[in-house]
Amino acid sequence: MEMRCDRIWREARLATLAPGREGLGLVEDGLVAARDGRILYAGPAAEAPAFEAAETTRCEGRWITPGLIDCHTHLVHGGNRAHEFELRLAGASYEAIARAGGGIVSTMKATRAAGEAELLAGALPRLDALLAEGVTTVEVKSGYGLDLASERTSLRAARALGTARRVEVSATFLGAHALPPEFAGDADGYIGHLCADMLPALVAEGLVDAVDAFCEGIAFSPEQVARLFEAARFHGLPVKLHADQLSNLHGAALAASCRALSADHLEHTDEEGAAAMAAAGTVAVLLPGAFYFIRETRVPPVGLFREHGTKIALATDCNPGTSPLTSLLLTMNMGATLFRLTVEECLAGVTREAARALGRLHQIGTLEAGKWCDLAIWDIERPAELVYRMGFNPLHARIWRGA
Repeated sequence: MEMRCDRIWREARLATLAPGREGLGLVEDGLVAARDGRILYAGPAAEAPAFEAAETTRCEGRWITPGLIDCHTHLVHGGNRAHEFELRLAGASYEAIARAGGGIVSTMKATRAAGEAELLAGALPRLDALLAEGVTTVEVKSGYGLDLASERTSLRAARALGTARRVEVSATFLGAHALPPEFAGDADGYIGHLCADMLPALVAEGLVDAVDAFCEGIAFSPEQVARLFEAARFHGLPVKLHADQLSNLHGAALAASCRALSADHLEHTDEEGAAAMAAAGTVAVLLPGAFYFIRETRVPPVGLFREHGTKIALATDCNPGTSPLTSLLLTMNMGATLFRLTVEECLAGVTREAARALGRLHQIGTLEAGKWCDLAIWDIERPAELVYRMGFNPLHARIWRGA
């Protein structure tokens, strides 16, 4: 008896990324079947059950991967920081620009001046660039409003992205991104405001999927971050952390102690932090776009992550100041060339491990029965081409929830 399904993709080569398969989980003559937006079967055509399909697509040997996942972005913001880019080219450091009133605070002013419609209109072209490369899930952080009204507006714009386009959006509250002028010199007071006022209000409106913070000398201390994460835990929210980007404040270890989904950046992470993350299941999200753009010289300790079994993801970190990058394909190339990641690590980093970094691996990130049918179909001869090329997009089709 044939099994009913909505759609079948035949004559495909698959990179399933499924944990039970070796490497990328490659299948030379593969088949994917979907019903009601979810995968019924993904594997060798010869082992597939008999299907009765409403629609069949012959892929003619093209490769299918899980839909790509950008697990760290700041897509919603006002303005841009091209002028600061010029200053850095002239020799100014990121920290010096931030301490002089630039950096995140300059974007804060532009974001506060924008309404939801304007923020949505500005973010859509950035999102569309990601979708055009096969992205089916994207995380979007707030953190450029830094007061309740503007953070609410930013998170509403992030939610609206998922309505305006066929994409899953995970919204992260990053109120602890920088110290707003209203709390100048009072970081403890601002953290208290986040915990007691802003976070409860935003959670009550259903705008927050996770909580993030920037743990750095120019941002917030480990003790302040721990207070915020305790408040997140009270509201039942997972946490993430911008950690060890410019210095080693042991942010990776802090993230691990809080069972964070991920710690991100990590250029200055030490072995203790790498081991702690592995033990806690905290994913190392590497952001080569920011490393490249602000001309960092210290690479994340990829060798330590491999040695201890820390899972590695990659993301664009799309933001106006340090990574105005809207290409996950270029991000993979940067991960390979700058951080010496393998092809397998890069592809897993924007699918399976990115899903893990969002706490969504049970639903997305691999081609497995029961998961959402989010696919990217590629005109390539081998998966390495997705990492090897620069400025070239071989996407043939993007499938979200089976359509």
